[in-house]
Amino acid sequence: MNEHHSDRLTGDLSPEENKLQSEPKSGPKDHSRRVFLFKLSLLLNGAVGVVLAVPIVRYLLGPMVEKKSAYHSWIALGNVDDFPEGETRLADYRNPTTTPWDGDTGKVACWVRRLSGNQFQVFAINCAHLGCPVRWFAESKLFLCPCHGGAYYQDGSRAAGPPERGLFEYKYRVAGAKLMINAGELPTLSTPASAKNANFVPLDKVGCASWQS
Repeated sequence: MNEHHSDRLTGDLSPEENKLQSEPKSGPKDHSRRVFLFKLSLLLNGAVGVVLAVPIVRYLLGPMVEKKSAYHSWIALGNVDDFPEGETRLADYRNPTTTPWDGDTGKVACWVRRLSGNQFQVFAINCAHLGCPVRWFAESKLFLCPCHGGAYYQDGSRAAGPPERGLFEYKYRVAGAKLMINAGELPTLSTPASAKNANFVPLDKVGCASWQS
């Protein structure tokens, strides 16, 4: 009687209801396992996101941090005796904002004029017009730009041609036997052309700067 009654009740159910009744009910263990797997997937996704974000953030913010620290870099151009008095010679230094794999492209040229003793002028090689490299002609005592005919006197001031200002001068410091310049302060149109009263930097003003040879 009970068996026939049970069969009749089952037969009255829809296929969906029969399927639900036939499926085993999940217990507390299955629920805990699903929660654990869900949390584990979130943790793994978060770890992957952090790994991918670190190089991106470093790529975006790295140049800003490096540029700020490089701006205060003092770099040695060579020994003082490498630059005879009364002469102007070409020198080069390593741009503090470059990386080791930049190779020779990280080198920057400049003109060093030694007046007498520890008095120097260090000029950027770039013309103040459009940035072409200027050349020093000892016979005429002029810096000449081969691109558009800009000319500068031996002290870096403008002589003739399109440039509206003189050559950029680096701040310098003689430390022991080394001639050092503030290489992080690169020439731009907004930089003073020739700050004659501020070129020589006292030793106590260089203490917070980074020195490189």
